[in-house]
Amino acid sequence: MTTSLSSAEKPPAIQDYFRRKVALVEEWLDRLLPSSEAVPSEIHKAMRYSVFAGGKRLRPIMAIATGEIFGSQEHELLPPACALEMIHTYSLIHDDLPSMDNDTLRRGRPTCHVVFGEAMAILAGDALLTQAFRTLADHGSADQAIRVRVISEVAQSAGTIGALIGGQVLDIQSEGKAIDEAQLEQIHCAKTGALIRCAVRMGAIIGRASERELAQLTEYGQKAGLAFQVADDLLDATASSAELGKTAGKDVAEQKATYTALYGIDGARARAAELCHDAIEAAKRSGRETAVLEEMARFIVERRS
Repeated sequence: MTTSLSSAEKPPAIQDYFRRKVALVEEWLDRLLPSSEAVPSEIHKAMRYSVFAGGKRLRPIMAIATGEIFGSQEHELLPPACALEMIHTYSLIHDDLPSMDNDTLRRGRPTCHVVFGEAMAILAGDALLTQAFRTLADHGSADQAIRVRVISEVAQSAGTIGALIGGQVLDIQSEGKAIDEAQLEQIHCAKTGALIRCAVRMGAIIGRASERELAQLTEYGQKAGLAFQVADDLLDATASSAELGKTAGKDVAEQKATYTALYGIDGARARAAELCHDAIEAAKRSGRETAVLEEMARFIVERRS
């Protein structure tokens, strides 16, 4: 029997909410990914190693939380939300490669290429991206028009124009260069913000939001995505590798374009707070019950890892 993810109850503390939703996401990821015993087993082990290395599952949970606002059900939300997590994980595997950031630590464990080799890590990332789109095609809303719209939304967000791959390209090209606020925002609205914005839009689309509601929630996702990046830059500059679960100080060492480099620590904190406020106000303007999304925006800027 399908479980309803209703927002009728008073939202719990955000930590409890995350804990419950993470368990759901983990359960569905285990269902949707090939078994580590399936041939060729090495690629499936590499995929699972990276997917189940931990993490906040922020993107799928934001998709779920948005869909809940509209009374969407588990079978509609969980598979596409998990597909988004597969894409996020693929991007991390490739980001850590020697040809990219050359990082050896991710989520407190050796990165995929360190454990499985560079070739297998590249293929694991490719396979996760492919599995994500198979999941989107095979599962989700019974309304085929909505399913196709979600697939298009995810494809656009993972692509090159104002999206994940394009943002990564701009990030690489900006290393060691002086850039202004507009250029920095362009990079991070794409590299980090696109999948977070997509998560929110995905939940709204599955929930059959009106165009007005979708516009307000899109603004929420955009602001929350940028806030996440500012908080990430602050953590890279102020936290230890043990706290982060990845190598601290890499942004400075590689002369990355960051909010802390542009604004300084205090200025970046002020920018994160501003973005959090703007995200919350946008969510409220949707006219829906958005308490959980508001708490998520606060969590994004207050997190410690």
